[in-house]
Amino acid sequence: QVQLVESGGGLVQAGGSLRLSCAASGRTFSSYAMGWFRQAPGKEREFVANINWSGSSTHYADSVKGRFTISRDNAKNTVLLQMNSLKPEDTAVYYCACGRVTYYFRTGEYDYWGQGTQVTVSS
Repeated sequence: QVQLVESGGGLVQAGGSLRLSCAASGRTFSSYAMGWFRQAPGKEREFVANINWSGSSTHYADSVKGRFTISRDNAKNTVLLQMNSLKPEDTAVYYCACGRVTYYFRTGEYDYWGQGTQVTVSS
């Protein structure tokens, strides 16, 4: 069992930055891949970024590539999402998730989810 708690969301102007953090409980955190997803009002939850168990491999949605960076610290049971050059279309609730995934972009691959943190980007 893994519990995930996101933090770091807030209101920022376009072009600004935020860093989201996801704290995990459970001894098996380091064996899981981690992902960030987001869901805007009226839209389906979509993939943002993924990192494998060791941190050696990352994947990003095309919409955030070059602006967002995912990282993890297994010693601290934490995964981060650094978000730069934010745009109004990045506004959403951001969720972290973990699981032993094959298709990293699919929500169904992840077994555990956090409660989400709101990110709002004003124009």
